[in-house]
Amino acid sequence: MNEALSVLIVEDDPHVLLGCQQALALEDIPSEGVASAEEALQRVGADFPGIVVSDIRLPGLDGLQLLIQLKQRDPSLPVVLITGHGDIGMAVGAMRDGAYDFIEKPFSPERLVEVVRRALAQRGLAREVSDLRRQLAGRQALEQRLIGRSPAMQRLRELLANVADTAANVLIEGETGTGKELVARCLHDFSRRQAKPFVALNCGGLPENLFDSEIFGHEAHSFTGAGKRRIGKIEHADGGSLFLDEVESMPLNLQIKLLRVLQEHSLERLGSNQSIAVDCRVIAATKADLDQLGRAGQFRSDLYYRLNVVTLELPPLRERREDIGLLFEHFLQLAALRFDRPAPELDRHTLAALLAHDWPGNVRELRNVAERFALGLPAFKHSGLAAGGSGPGFAEAVEAFERNLLGDALARHAGNLSQASQALGMAKTTLFDKVKKYGL
Repeated sequence: MNEALSVLIVEDDPHVLLGCQQALALEDIPSEGVASAEEALQRVGADFPGIVVSDIRLPGLDGLQLLIQLKQRDPSLPVVLITGHGDIGMAVGAMRDGAYDFIEKPFSPERLVEVVRRALAQRGLAREVSDLRRQLAGRQALEQRLIGRSPAMQRLRELLANVADTAANVLIEGETGTGKELVARCLHDFSRRQAKPFVALNCGGLPENLFDSEIFGHEAHSFTGAGKRRIGKIEHADGGSLFLDEVESMPLNLQIKLLRVLQEHSLERLGSNQSIAVDCRVIAATKADLDQLGRAGQFRSDLYYRLNVVTLELPPLRERREDIGLLFEHFLQLAALRFDRPAPELDRHTLAALLAHDWPGNVRELRNVAERFALGLPAFKHSGLAAGGSGPGFAEAVEAFERNLLGDALARHAGNLSQASQALGMAKTTLFDKVKKYGL
């Protein structure tokens, strides 16, 4: 998301600087001023959200040298130069070097505002294009990490791409093994917090007596065994993302403390009265219905509403069977690289077994099966199905897959055969026949 566009004015004459800022302020154009090119270079980074208006004649680095350095940092940054009467030739040369425009002294407030408005409009358009390109690149990268062509996965990637670079807390819902931590890492990696820590904590894997210290930290000697200060998970995640897996397992008394941290953006370590400011995005994951737990008094409803500003629902594998073959091939190739052996060919018997299986362990189970298959072991321990072996009927498995695929398409289009057939790339008459065949 773009920050508000502003104007940085570089002018060593305080009267000219004040006049420029006042002229822009009267038109509701935000600006700030500095007296040298060196100060300007400290303010303008690669993502500076605005334009620069600079006098050519400055102490130290002049405006032309500033232009060159700014363009090296950001070629799309509009730089407007202020020139004296004798500097017109110099300014024209600067236009060839990438200056957006120049204003000759003395100039009217209207001339300044007119040039600045045009430069800001160009800057805004350039940043919108840059954001669109970044979003497109992000979506392409997401397809490589969150694999699947099913409508449910397409919707998940689209929503994730839209909310990743925001400060909104996210609640990820899904069964065990559906990939909740992978989604949480994608939220972090495709946000502006990506260079800061991603801190993961499994709320179900800690004894309650250690939970407080683990998440909030403690001071030395605050309790028996606390020999030195410990920085808690929340504090360690400052500037980054805090991932709370199995958040439904968090003790109620600690839920109150976490809620306060989310409200106040600060915490206190155990044994300390000092408030420490923290800025971290909270991503929580659960396999339970927190709303239902809240009504039963087993989870704080106020914390639930704080956590689920955005909810991402991860479908179980049995509800996106069209992704099974693609995922299995992906995991099979990874396993072959890991075990340093050629990947066996996915034969029709194995594919039939994969499509017919219910996958109670979801993607995690599928990955385990792919690794076994890569080693030449039975893909399913109790079926005797190994690489190149025999398995359940292929036709039956394909029919089960087709029935699920058609049923999902019809559900998405509220039973409209025309829309469903178009989405499936299938003739309407063919779809009608299959609907009758499967009793859909």
